[in-house]
Amino acid sequence: MELERTALPGIGLCHTFTTARGRRVGVISYYTGERDVLVYDAYDPDTVAEEIHLSAAEADGVADLLSVADVVERLADVERQMHGLITRKIPIDRGSVYDGRTLGETRARTRTGASIVAVVRDGTVIVSPRPDFGFVAGDVIVVVGTDDGTAAVAGLLTDG
Repeated sequence: MELERTALPGIGLCHTFTTARGRRVGVISYYTGERDVLVYDAYDPDTVAEEIHLSAAEADGVADLLSVADVVERLADVERQMHGLITRKIPIDRGSVYDGRTLGETRARTRTGASIVAVVRDGTVIVSPRPDFGFVAGDVIVVVGTDDGTAAVAGLLTDG
């Protein structure tokens, strides 16, 4: 994808690109953190047909949604490329012995050989969580390893 970047002095930046289906799209990034998503007219690529204003929080939310898909897709690519390496998603249920405890307390990698590479919390992906990262009920843990190793982490997180 070819991305054009245009400085907007005193305002921010505008990034534009053309989708695979030929639609021109732009994103104005204001210094305030707000964003405008621009969809250009299909027949006149210099005319904005639709403009959607996003607050800073909404822009962060959309970015998180898009990055979740990207991380999952990248993990799937790695899984396909590495024979014997799989990813597994494990929920932290209410009542789990690890609800309220840290990643380091699991000793998952030492005990199973599999690695916890991400946590999905409320639609946000936390990549490479640190040992002091605290789990809460509702988190979905993304584990990479062998089938046996990821199954062992699932057992560890669900049974204690």
